[in-house]
Amino acid sequence: MKSAKAPITTVLVANRGEIACRVISSLKAMGLKSVAVYSDADAGARHVRLADAAVRIGPAAAARSYLDIEAIVAAAKASGAQAVHPGYGFLAENLDFAKALAAAGIVFIGPGVRALELMGDKIRAKNHVAGFDVPVVPGIARPGLSDAELLDAADAVGYPLLIKPSAGGGGKGMAAVLSHDELPAALATARRVAAGAFGDDTLFLERLIPSPRHIEVQILADNFGHVVHLGERECSLQRRHQKVIEEAPSPLLDGVPNGADIRERIGAAACNAARSVGYSGAGTVEFLVSDAAPEEFFFMEMNTRLQVEHPVTEMVTGVDLVQWQVRIAAGEPLALAQRDIRLTGHAVEARLYAEDPEHGFLPTAGRVLALSEPTGDGVRVDSALVDGLEIGSDYDPMLAKIIAWAPDRAAAIDRLDRALAGTTVLGLGTNIEYLRLLLADPDVRAGRLDTTLIGRKLPGMVFQAPDAALLAAAALWLHRHAAEESAFGTAANGGATGVWTTATGWRLGPDRPVEVLLEPGPGAVDAAVPVSAALSQITISDASASARVVLDGGVEHAVRLVELADSTLVEFDGAATKARFALADGVLWIGADGRSFPVLRRSRSERVAAMLAGLARPEGAADPQVASPMPGTVVSVNVSSGDAVVPGTVLLAVEAMKMEHQLTAAVAGIVHLTVKPGDLVKARQIVATIHATADPVADNPTAEGDDAPAGSEGDSRHAQL
Repeated sequence: MKSAKAPITTVLVANRGEIACRVISSLKAMGLKSVAVYSDADAGARHVRLADAAVRIGPAAAARSYLDIEAIVAAAKASGAQAVHPGYGFLAENLDFAKALAAAGIVFIGPGVRALELMGDKIRAKNHVAGFDVPVVPGIARPGLSDAELLDAADAVGYPLLIKPSAGGGGKGMAAVLSHDELPAALATARRVAAGAFGDDTLFLERLIPSPRHIEVQILADNFGHVVHLGERECSLQRRHQKVIEEAPSPLLDGVPNGADIRERIGAAACNAARSVGYSGAGTVEFLVSDAAPEEFFFMEMNTRLQVEHPVTEMVTGVDLVQWQVRIAAGEPLALAQRDIRLTGHAVEARLYAEDPEHGFLPTAGRVLALSEPTGDGVRVDSALVDGLEIGSDYDPMLAKIIAWAPDRAAAIDRLDRALAGTTVLGLGTNIEYLRLLLADPDVRAGRLDTTLIGRKLPGMVFQAPDAALLAAAALWLHRHAAEESAFGTAANGGATGVWTTATGWRLGPDRPVEVLLEPGPGAVDAAVPVSAALSQITISDASASARVVLDGGVEHAVRLVELADSTLVEFDGAATKARFALADGVLWIGADGRSFPVLRRSRSERVAAMLAGLARPEGAADPQVASPMPGTVVSVNVSSGDAVVPGTVLLAVEAMKMEHQLTAAVAGIVHLTVKPGDLVKARQIVATIHATADPVADNPTAEGDDAPAGSEGDSRHAQL
């Protein structure tokens, strides 16, 4: 990093979402002007509203906006910014971006070119730091290794081993191999994935550490040779190499007798790695640590940027890392000595994603209909969410981070769990319940962590469905909503009001209950049994509503809703709980204790149509309609309308939030497509219909035969993944 020759007064933030908001908050605290950049999809985003100025940089596609180096450099020049903060992701570690800014005379708030070059390649980085007293995992890491060379070297590395791509990250292309027989096929797959994800299929091998823990060390370095570390973070709770929950300090080092000595040694190794490349700014050195032998740790890589999980370090040290990034870029010396760094208490962070953990972590999208974010002592929220915000499928699905600090780890976990329970995001599916299930796990509570824990625990996780109280409350809320709309509509149109025009359920003669049929909403991929509620003797006042409710089981319940300032109090058979409701596009969202449930109230005509469609199919037959399980973009179409298909035939692929899902046929017949490549689709949108034939292969000799991949069991309206 080259420091600024003139004072920095304006900083352009070359990112979006929660990290852009977080950087802007530190710039404001420093009295600096902030400039946001935005794509067409982010015109109304929170980071745009928070910044002092904003510049449009292109359409929604990241390649034509947030990854467009020329557009961002032009925005920096136009806004008068002397420096650019890249956040993380996008161009944060892009060597060409740093060079382009330097050529334009703009300060890159990140490390210098040498650090980016060396640490941007895992093979080069590993070989480099090994000469600077930094322990590395045993293995073979040389550029350009062929499959034959890797096969020859594997026995010396030892099994189990790990195949890793030299370029990129996020776990793409990584594969564990248990024996020599598995290695050839695993190498072929890893090369294909690495080439597709990073444009570089270079691979290397490392010994697979048993029960590994992912521990990383935060460092700060200035332009005068001063380097300090700010303790370690435990990042072992991962799903498919993506971090889910992080904390500081590590419970492993806190739990062993020689933990202080290990912390000192691993911190020193991280500082050595930074010094070896003349590092400047904030960075993170990541290590693999054996759970069985924590005194053994091995260098994995160095991230030459701010990390997603940096808030836990800030909360236990009191150091604002973003402010120090800017100060160092402005040429200030580091005013912190190693003896000044103290770790106080414990902090835990959970990443809030737009995804559906109960159904394979499919990405979700929608409009934020209701939002409540936690507050209070020891709670921090880094968020990009605002009421009414449209969450699409163009970018990473992370929406916010919820962080909690307390004097000890158990209290920090409890505080984080309460904060998650107090978080409401209605309008799209999130992973809040999944995060709470993880925090409640006995192994997590005890600090018995490793990078494979989530993979072992996930199959046994039980996600809750809305209970009788919430369903009854939903039925009454919907009925009251209809009554309010009816009364408002007649008055607004100048019509009569009163018992004849309001939907209170009143009628001349005996009471006739109002039946409300609730069904799984668009966020629920699997079919479920509808639940009906019959409302009788309904009373609605200005602030509350009450009724006798009969659910499918035939048992009568008393339910009452009372509107509060930030939620609805639900009283069900005398027991009280808080919930929130939001209605849009025929979907009612119910939120309680951090969970959210979408349900539909179908009209009579829709129910009849569904019933007739079911009658037209033989009992047990699959639905001939194929629907997208998520919102996204059609990236490829493998068949044409009129083609004959068999179960398992790949029809098309939908991409959302960096994930691609293939949709396959579940029945045999002639396919009719309703989409083409490039089309945007909604969740549960019908993308193809298959018209059954007696022998589709005979009718069309181009159809796939016995070699077609077998389709998964389940509801054929959804992708067979």
